[in-house]
Amino acid sequence: MSRAGKYPVKLQDGVSVEIKDNAVIVKGPKGELKVDVDTKNAHLVDLEVKDGAVVVTPKDAEDKASRAMWGTMARNIKSAVMGVTNGFSKDMYMNGVGYKASVAGNKLILIVGFSHDVVMEIPAGLSVKIGEKPTEFTISGIDKCALGLFADKIHKIRKADPYKGKGIFYKGEEIRRKEGKKK
Repeated sequence: MSRAGKYPVKLQDGVSVEIKDNAVIVKGPKGELKVDVDTKNAHLVDLEVKDGAVVVTPKDAEDKASRAMWGTMARNIKSAVMGVTNGFSKDMYMNGVGYKASVAGNKLILIVGFSHDVVMEIPAGLSVKIGEKPTEFTISGIDKCALGLFADKIHKIRKADPYKGKGIFYKGEEIRRKEGKKK
């Protein structure tokens, strides 16, 4: 049985939830998010709002897919509630000679050792702020999934090099450094 789905998702002050047409719409002080219930899995769980919380229950407690969807939906709704109240952010930094990041309008411009600058469009709902150094930046937004996808795209532009230590990193990420060739 799912431990994640067992507990109702408590709604904080200023957050409202509406369930309609295989979607859960969460509105809060930072914005509005829509959590889709996959149409092929919509028949697996029941959703209801009662006593200031969203309760997710499986329709068939013995079915493995129903139990899996139970926990998944509960966590997706909890992420949406946290996003519209507090928001999410990821801190990243770059290490390498001449590496820089800048923001122009809704575009993130990365100089990471290629013959050209890497220009990425910042998705709607996300924002990028450059830190004290031009090699540090923070991505923030209310949608945890969109934030993670965008951060991963940036991370894959220049993966961490275990020999020289160059690349684009998440704050707190540790790479295992390798020793070079021996003579």
